[in-house]
Amino acid sequence: MCIVLKIPRSTYYYELQKPYTVEIEPFTDDVIRIFKANRKCYGTRRIKKELKNEGKILSRRRIGRIMAQNGLVSV
Repeated sequence: MCIVLKIPRSTYYYELQKPYTVEIEPFTDDVIRIFKANRKCYGTRRIKKELKNEGKILSRRRIGRIMAQNGLVSV
């Protein structure tokens, strides 16, 4: 593969070690909207069910991370 791309093998492995980032921007607004629309009572499991009803699939762990980043804590 490195021969075809004409790059050194060391460059390939160096780039492979870099952590990748997952874009969570599209779901952040949805999680905040659902959380606030339900009087700040919904946790990760209920938010996951609401997102599933809207046709969006997102894990509970990711919803929890989004909530933590935005300071959302259920009552």
